[in-house]
Amino acid sequence: MSETASVVVGVDVGGTNIEVGAVDERHHVLCRAKAATPEGGPEDVLKVIIELVGSLDSDPIAVGVGIPGVVHEGRALTVPNLVGWTEDVDLIGPLSDELGVPVTLGNDANVGLLGEWTAGAARGGRNVLGLWMGTGVGGGLILDGRPYVGTRGAAGEIGHVIVAAGGALCKCGRRGCAEAYAGRRSMRGVATTMVDAGRKTSLFTIRDDEGKTKLTSKVWARALEEEDTLATTLFDTAIETLGVAVGSTINLLDLDRVVVGGGLAEKLGQDLADKLYKATRPWMLQPSPDLQFVVSELGDDAGVVGAAVLARAAVVTG
Repeated sequence: MSETASVVVGVDVGGTNIEVGAVDERHHVLCRAKAATPEGGPEDVLKVIIELVGSLDSDPIAVGVGIPGVVHEGRALTVPNLVGWTEDVDLIGPLSDELGVPVTLGNDANVGLLGEWTAGAARGGRNVLGLWMGTGVGGGLILDGRPYVGTRGAAGEIGHVIVAAGGALCKCGRRGCAEAYAGRRSMRGVATTMVDAGRKTSLFTIRDDEGKTKLTSKVWARALEEEDTLATTLFDTAIETLGVAVGSTINLLDLDRVVVGGGLAEKLGQDLADKLYKATRPWMLQPSPDLQFVVSELGDDAGVVGAAVLARAAVVTG
């Protein structure tokens, strides 16, 4: 089989953007396309995915999709960080029909870690947590040397580990989730409330200067670099909260590596992983001396590469 004939497409659906890439057998991204995630519901997201895949200069044999929610038997059961996803959705059927190739579906954090485990910062790890900081907080697991998704695809949801019983309201409807303190959507909500109450911050000025409509990772990174007081306070709270969640996870699973990804990881680099390690240490009972906290190597490509790995495996085994 020629290299061209073995290309697959990976699709990474995030709360802010949808990214697609044509990926070869060596896990190299040959070409990419990107668009803002629409807020009109599943049909609009499907339309954008189809348009982006069609725009690539490739003829894929399969397509893999990572979606920010619980995935089971080809359906997205819950997708709390996308607008209009109020019930479970079949993505595989409509996409397969439109694209004319097999389509595989996975959780976005799971496929992001799969990408890092295959070709990035998680290579060689046997028990790994992938922690993705974006619109929400996603997680994926490698346990005993293989991807672990649990009974119905919901394993690794570290963003919904309870860190404060009865605490802040999360987008999922429960209170006290880590994501309610450390997800960008939640942090934006707190920042907006604080500004309405009279607090000063450069976050929204930077957002406007950057021509953005949301407080993206780039906006937060710039505010932190400028030592904005409110941004720094919210960021420190996010790190401290994640420290509790990650420390408890390490106590439960005895991990050897934590890979930190997402938009903030791209902007802040290894310094973010180091801050998380420092925040996690007080909550760990007896960590492995070999435990590492590392930042994603693949950046934006982690989800694309991981979704492609998922698609290629399905073609091989199918």
